[in-house]
Amino acid sequence: MPKRNQPITIGGIEVAPGERKTIDLAIGKLYTHSELIMPVQVWCGRQSGPTLFISAAIHGDELNGVEIIRRLLKVKSLQRLKGTLITVPIVNLHGFINHSRYLPDRRDLNRSFPGSSSGSIAGRLANIFLKEIVKKSTHGIDLHTGAINRSNLPQIRADLDHPETRKMAEAFGAPLMLNSTLRDGSLRAAAVKKGIPILLYEAGEALRFDEVGIRAGVRGIINVMRELGMLSKSRRKQERKIQPVLARSSFWVRAPHSGIFRSLVNDGSRVHANKTLIGVISDPFGESEVEIYSPNSGIVIGQMKMPLVNEGEALYHIARFARSDIAEGKVEEFHEEILDESMLPYPTEDIPAL
Repeated sequence: MPKRNQPITIGGIEVAPGERKTIDLAIGKLYTHSELIMPVQVWCGRQSGPTLFISAAIHGDELNGVEIIRRLLKVKSLQRLKGTLITVPIVNLHGFINHSRYLPDRRDLNRSFPGSSSGSIAGRLANIFLKEIVKKSTHGIDLHTGAINRSNLPQIRADLDHPETRKMAEAFGAPLMLNSTLRDGSLRAAAVKKGIPILLYEAGEALRFDEVGIRAGVRGIINVMRELGMLSKSRRKQERKIQPVLARSSFWVRAPHSGIFRSLVNDGSRVHANKTLIGVISDPFGESEVEIYSPNSGIVIGQMKMPLVNEGEALYHIARFARSDIAEGKVEEFHEEILDESMLPYPTEDIPAL
């Protein structure tokens, strides 16, 4: 007989097996006397299994993850969930309302973990998130985008030397995986210290929806939940799943000159060392132009979208692979799969065509 799940308590509110509840975690009050909260939705499955948290908008201007979670919660197979799913679509509510990356104290929440119950707003929010969400989970996925005016190709960043994390990353099915070092103060670092396998998913840019990145994010989370046994395996006979390639390292190409920047490549493009013209910087009259080449071969995984740049600014993020041609093929295969709407696990009535 299947083992019955255990109830979970978050913010002093118990969610019993078979229940779905939305909980507003109180963070504190602003000087306007208004409450600062963090909305959480908990699905407690009837049968036992892992407890997975999905978080988004730790940086309040990163919107893709909010839409990913909204679509995820429409997936019908969640009705047969094994284990517990904790979704936090807007961790940084103040930043989200104000279209800002930061909190009122101008601190980056993703550099404020583990935080403190008596610290700044950023520290208190980090402390509550760690205590009420992370410590009660067995696995996690944190959703991000590039910064303002910077795009990211859909990619997973994680400690790929950890077997359980590597298994989750491969199951997710993003075209690229980066073995990323931990940053002090980040949610990922705090979770790893607690022994919780966690993925960081990057796609798109701040303050914009990226349809490819959103579709890939929903599908990737479903894939991970199937891998963890939280959802049944797909019954589709011909379901495809990308086998991601691992980047050996990555580097930035910076602006050699100030001026008006024109990019000549897309995210996912393959570049050859000192051969592929990837961009041009010119003056307003076009009398002087500086051509930009990559010093190494690889795949463009992110780039500057603002055409006005200063000398030294990061323009392109390029990942290196043992075989760049194979990585390029994976990116093309990934886009073909995302275009196939028959593979989407949620209703498509309000989903824009690509």
